Amino acid sequence: QVQLVESGGRLVQAGDSLRLSCALSGGTLSFYAMGWFRQAPGKEREFVARISRSGGATWHADSVKGRFTISRENAKNSVYLQMNILKPEDTGVYFCTGDMSAFGSSQPDDLYYWGKGTLVTLSS
Repeated sequence: QVQLVESGGRLVQAGDSLRLSCALSGGTLSFYAMGWFRQAPGKEREFVARISRSGGATWHADSVKGRFTISRENAKNSVYLQMNILKPEDTGVYFCTGDMSAFGSSQPDDLYYWGKGTLVTLSS
């Protein structure tokens, strides 16, 4: 059974950097396109970034483009989200996702595997 476990979330200040990690167990990462979503308090879950199964293509939401970077390390069965120049609106629970398509999806209903999330909080 494939499981995704996120880590790295914590309380940070605006302008800080943070790297989230997602570890896949019960499967082989290279079989999955991966992604990150987030959910702020009182808001719907939204797409953040995704990376193709090969790692050769990435997509980032406009709200994080130029600040966040998704990457993967198949040998470690891990996916990362490097977040720079964090803003208060980046606060939320960040979820790792996986699916067996080549390129993944930006639509949450298309994705089969979800982690339980890791909380990122920007202090005011």
